Amino acid sequence: MHLSRTLAQKVREAFEGGNWTSVSFKEKLADVTWREATTRIGDHHSIAALVYHVDYYFAGVIPVLRGGKLEIRDKFSFDHPIISDEDDWQKLLRDTYLHATTFADLVAAYPPEKLSEVFTEEKYGDYHRNFHGILEHCYYHLGQISLLKKLIRAQASG
Repeated sequence: MHLSRTLAQKVREAFEGGNWTSVSFKEKLADVTWREATTRIGDHHSIAALVYHVDYYFAGVIPVLRGGKLEIRDKFSFDHPIISDEDDWQKLLRDTYLHATTFADLVAAYPPEKLSEVFTEEKYGDYHRNFHGILEHCYYHLGQISLLKKLIRAQASG
């Protein structure tokens, strides 16, 4: 399997499962309610904000992989829409899963010989660095989501 397909598979595993950590977004978020998703503990981001944040980068890089421009800005990456009910929460999850799948499909089709090319601007490094970075970013925030879920449920029961 070439490197592009391997990176894409790792993104799929972060969302669907079957990875080395035995933890995935779908597994961790399957039973999270919208109220839990929007609960904040101290000054930490909510689960919903973290999910949106992860999705923001998928949604922002997809146009680049389709030949467009990078138009996202880090400063807006936590500006998620209001989640006021279960439907809003489920829409955010559906959008995130769709973008993750689309991103993985586009990465899988990306020519491995082009992975060392500059990603939009020199300051961002190459495509490989960005694809791998997005994967690392997923797992970083998945860990936060896992901890927040435990803390929120402990707080509710205690």
